[in-house]
Amino acid sequence: MVIATLKGQEGMVLEINSVQRDPGGFLTVTGQLKNTGSQSYKDTVAWRGIELKGTGESVAGATLVDKAGKKRYYVLRDTESRCLCTTGVSSVDAGQAIPFFAQFPTPPASTSEVEFNLPTFAPATVKISG
Repeated sequence: MVIATLKGQEGMVLEINSVQRDPGGFLTVTGQLKNTGSQSYKDTVAWRGIELKGTGESVAGATLVDKAGKKRYYVLRDTESRCLCTTGVSSVDAGQAIPFFAQFPTPPASTSEVEFNLPTFAPATVKISG
């Protein structure tokens, strides 16, 4: 089930399927990156974010914004500074769909929705489940 569709550049679309609180204080966003255009999309550098430049292809530039709580959440990283997110995406061929995930610290239980952002895509407000 698609709960939000974010439009990006050159036919790129990010479909969000779930925004789920997980045990242990994580919030996981899952979905698919789809290229609905007619040519391969290669401008994925912006998806990495500023903090992780040089660490490989990823969607570590994704953020969540809790507008009510006035707080921004960044993708979690492991002890070696690798993101807890989709990695290895250097291009998306025309017609291709790639599974997407990103884990964040979970907002307070009183927060029921957040704004999801990924560079080059329009933001979307999504409801949190769990």
